[in-house]
Amino acid sequence: MRKLFILLGLSVFAACNSGTETKVESMSGKDSTATDNVSLPYTASYSSKFEMGDANHTKTILDLYKDWDNNTLDNSKSKFADTVTLYFSDGTMMHGSFDSINAQTKQFRNTLGTVTTDVHAVLPVKSTDKNENWVLAWFTEHRTDAKGKMDSVEMQETWRLNKDGKADLLYQYEQKNPPAKK
Repeated sequence: MRKLFILLGLSVFAACNSGTETKVESMSGKDSTATDNVSLPYTASYSSKFEMGDANHTKTILDLYKDWDNNTLDNSKSKFADTVTLYFSDGTMMHGSFDSINAQTKQFRNTLGTVTTDVHAVLPVKSTDKNENWVLAWFTEHRTDAKGKMDSVEMQETWRLNKDGKADLLYQYEQKNPPAKK
């Protein structure tokens, strides 16, 4: 009962808080013309105005994953912009033409044996105030290195696609899975 009163008190306090808040339109997906406003306690530095994006952008990113799994990276050339920037989960960054990035990426991919991507969710979105298209993907990547050692990681990637529907920017985040119990 005491916890209920504490929770109720916190709710009332939060409702009375009159700090600077940002109003954003609902992203409910019910009706894109809906103007349900929600007050948020922070202002997003990039954008808070998103709508569902083009499903073809999702296909582009999933095709990139399939080329990664199959070690057929050259097939991806038509899916990338002329200049690409990639921020990887280990803190490294690549920037340049597809050909230069592809050469470096192939070197790394060739250190791996098999790779299998298990996609959990993928979502195309469009920032309406920035007029930019993004694809958000959550997946597990199962890897076997050249020596046969198996590993897997949980990944979240945020891809931007240019006006031509080609990938030009990646932000990658990774969580290592805990070792299997023996």
